[in-house]
Amino acid sequence: MLDVEKTRQDFPILGRMSGEYPLVYLDSANTSQKPQAVIDAISEHYSQHNANVARAMHMLGAEATEGFEGARSTIARFIGAARDEEVVFTKNASEALNLAANALGASLKPGDEVVISVMEHHSNIVPWQMVCERTGATLRWFDITDEGRLDLEAAERDHLINERTRIVSLTSVSNVLGTHNPVTDIARQAHAVGARMVVDASQSVPHAVTDVSTLGADILCFTGHKMCGPTGIGVLWGRYDLLETLPPFLGGGEMIEVVEMSHSTFAPPPYRFEAGTPPIAQAVGLGAAVDYLTGVGMQNIAAHEARMTQYALDKLTSIDGLVVLGPTQAEDRGSAISFNLGDVHPHDVMQVLDSRGIAIRGGHHCARPLHRRLGHQSSTRASSYLYTTASEIDALADALVFTRNYFAPKFKQG
Repeated sequence: MLDVEKTRQDFPILGRMSGEYPLVYLDSANTSQKPQAVIDAISEHYSQHNANVARAMHMLGAEATEGFEGARSTIARFIGAARDEEVVFTKNASEALNLAANALGASLKPGDEVVISVMEHHSNIVPWQMVCERTGATLRWFDITDEGRLDLEAAERDHLINERTRIVSLTSVSNVLGTHNPVTDIARQAHAVGARMVVDASQSVPHAVTDVSTLGADILCFTGHKMCGPTGIGVLWGRYDLLETLPPFLGGGEMIEVVEMSHSTFAPPPYRFEAGTPPIAQAVGLGAAVDYLTGVGMQNIAAHEARMTQYALDKLTSIDGLVVLGPTQAEDRGSAISFNLGDVHPHDVMQVLDSRGIAIRGGHHCARPLHRRLGHQSSTRASSYLYTTASEIDALADALVFTRNYFAPKFKQG
């Protein structure tokens, strides 16, 4: 079992005060905090091993390359990749999804279809819109049920995945609703019609064991800063036999084999997709973050988050006038909980909570189509992680009651 008080000691920022209040950080779905081990790894890289990778043959270059490629190996093991070369470093999950859309989309043509869902983050909507506009392919999407889960019955009735489907791209866990999607089952349907399966795993890889060998995905994307790693680094994992067939997304140094004035040939994966100087220190930091999470134990993290999520749902649903978006039980659900408090605007909720030392997020969370589908302009989101305590959830609930009472003259219950 995870010892949360001991774990919190590894995160120096959690000891901060926010005015007269201790900091309560409940915005981990936005970005996670960083343990000292990650901070130290990045600092040591810059102070002791800083150089460019691959092209520098001196001692520092060799050390930087060893750190960079060592991080690739660490991440490959963490997600169950068959080989290190299946891990491609990008600057974030958005770039990884754009890489997937542009590389897979290069073969699309009019009459082909790409399937996403209405619950996707903008990073898994806009790239597919762009590639469909460019190629003449058609974009289609899963709707959701009133509970906030994929409407699988409607999808089957409407033959959403069919012989024209070429790509299916879904989030594994909604960043708004917390919904776990049946990725493996949908991948099986996609493969039955010859389509590729892309998974945005930004909200799942940080929170639970991920095994790409059994998931069913052809490509999986996630970001480092939500899993105790630094900003500026993302990961695209792809089956090597698929990556070998895909064209590069960006051109430049290090992604080439031979360059002539009339043409160029490209390096094998993963380097084909890593043009220019890569995020070296960030990769080292992400490798340290993966080592840290592995040491804590992903199963321990998942169990702790499930307890905190159910505790938070019980607390929040007991507040008069508060409406949770998505499932209200922790089963098959992530730790991000979005809600609205009567007619109080999420930005007002966020500001009042911030005045009491509680960090949450208010807005549409880069998921505007989902909010429109649910009939909400925006929402407030609280999200926990391995360092969240029950007392922090209590502080959130107390602050929301305070907020409701503060805005009582215009507050409407229900």
